[in-house]
Amino acid sequence: MDKGQTGRDERSFLSSIRSYDWATYRRLLTPKLVTALREGYTADTLRHDAIAGLTVAILALPLSMAIAIGCGATPDRGLVTAVVAGALISVLGGSRFQIGGPAAAFIVIVAQVAADHGDAGLLAATFLAGIVLVVAGLVQLGGYIKYVPGPVILGFTSGIGAIIAVGQVKDFFGLSGTVPAEFAEKVTALWHMRDTFNPSAFVVGAAALACIFGLKAWRPNWPGLLIAVVAASAAVQLLHLPVETIGSRFGGIPSSLPAPAMPDLSWATVKAVLPSSFTIAFLIGVESLLSAVAADTMARTRHRSNMEIVAQGAANMGSALFGGLPATGVIARTGTNIQAGAKTPVAGVLHALFVLMFMLLLAPLAAYLALPCLAAVLLATAWRLLEIEHVAHFLSRAPWDDRVVLLVTLVLTVAVDLSVAIAVGVVLASILFMHRMAEAQTLDMAGGHMVLDDVADGSEIRSVIMTQALPDGIRVFELRGPLFFGATARLGVALAGLAKWPTVIILRMRDVPLVDATGIDALDEFLAMADGHGSRVVVSGLQKQPREAMHRYGLFRKHGIVPASNSYVALEKAKDLLHDAAGARAASRSGKTP
Repeated sequence: MDKGQTGRDERSFLSSIRSYDWATYRRLLTPKLVTALREGYTADTLRHDAIAGLTVAILALPLSMAIAIGCGATPDRGLVTAVVAGALISVLGGSRFQIGGPAAAFIVIVAQVAADHGDAGLLAATFLAGIVLVVAGLVQLGGYIKYVPGPVILGFTSGIGAIIAVGQVKDFFGLSGTVPAEFAEKVTALWHMRDTFNPSAFVVGAAALACIFGLKAWRPNWPGLLIAVVAASAAVQLLHLPVETIGSRFGGIPSSLPAPAMPDLSWATVKAVLPSSFTIAFLIGVESLLSAVAADTMARTRHRSNMEIVAQGAANMGSALFGGLPATGVIARTGTNIQAGAKTPVAGVLHALFVLMFMLLLAPLAAYLALPCLAAVLLATAWRLLEIEHVAHFLSRAPWDDRVVLLVTLVLTVAVDLSVAIAVGVVLASILFMHRMAEAQTLDMAGGHMVLDDVADGSEIRSVIMTQALPDGIRVFELRGPLFFGATARLGVALAGLAKWPTVIILRMRDVPLVDATGIDALDEFLAMADGHGSRVVVSGLQKQPREAMHRYGLFRKHGIVPASNSYVALEKAKDLLHDAAGARAASRSGKTP
């Protein structure tokens, strides 16, 4: 077999590598609203969207205010976030049913940023997080967020739930005093406040919490949050109970949106809040894509992850301009939207408009809402985030390394910092995963026999159809598992112990799904050793990523590799190479030129 044949094989492989498709790029960055309107929008569709939008707006009203208070902000900023960010997420988003707004999962990081950098720093961090998300979506990084390990997500969401629950103790029990931001110090301070316990506040909060869980079980389609908050707050006013309200603490909420203004983006501010911006962007991406996936499962649709990330970025930039809080797609509100009969993203836009209408018309009534009721709303949310049953099942059934990741992430979220917890959790999960992959990577060497397969592309179930004795001078090396930096040491050790190099090596890589730069270096070293010992190499069954990586690094041309689609072809090419080598040796002995 000559070098020309090798070159032709290489060109055939290269021709299979897909060039970048700009039409697909534009399609994947088309908002779902545009797609829905192109399909045709009727009066009946509008009716369904309007009903769904009103239903979600009723749910969002108390929740948005409660989340804002939990973040240490005024309740109107939660409503502003629901209006501005909610509208932008639905207009630009890549999910047909996504509902955006303030999320309970952000309470911890938002409160921390506000405590460390003030309100100006929080607005700057939110705006910068939006920029990060827009860039991430445009360069097609949105899909990578879904690779965050499940134990990390479960760990930090459960930790957030615990922090939120402790943060509502003060208002739920009507305690008086200042509560620190740190978890341990907060628990200590709350214990020292126990003498200020307000029985009226506790009764109101407990009644609201019982109403929320009771209606969820008895009448799940009713707006339980709103009913509980309104009923308990009305009881406070009618009975003249000594319970703190939005009016007594915040002086009510404004009846209009604030004028937009650019956040402080001076270099000093940007440098100070940039780490928090990346944490906020990460949380937004994870929460929004989890919500989009849940919506796809419920409605049997398919979201566009990168367009969704771009929309989340634009929404957070818009929220910061109007003085709002970080926003994301929220699973509970998105699920309510689907259950209420939404047809298109117009439902999300109408949800934002309904919240704005309530804000304009009913703002004076918000002053009468009792704070223990809103604390009860967040306690119910914290219970959902805690997922105690799921965590307990995970800790009893999951592999030991995943359990370690969950516990470390949870403990660090509560005891140290959310940013640290996420970073450590992801790194720890990655290290443990790489350890497992390295353990799974194996190298088999066959001397006298070789197993052949009956499929060429690996897409079917493989079966052994024959065992064939190999001619002298041909040997098979089979790699299995990912060839990455954690697994290449075994390859070097195995090859170092090889006593005699054959004339032709068949390198079977059907079960190698990926090769990284370190793996490429290891292959390059192996191929150089083969060249030094006069061995030719036939590579069989390459999957797409290893094939493209080896071509990109020029290994085929550099070492004269002969590619083969499957073991049958590889064996025939190896026999041809063996025959050519034998002919060359015979010609050399006779003094003739082959």
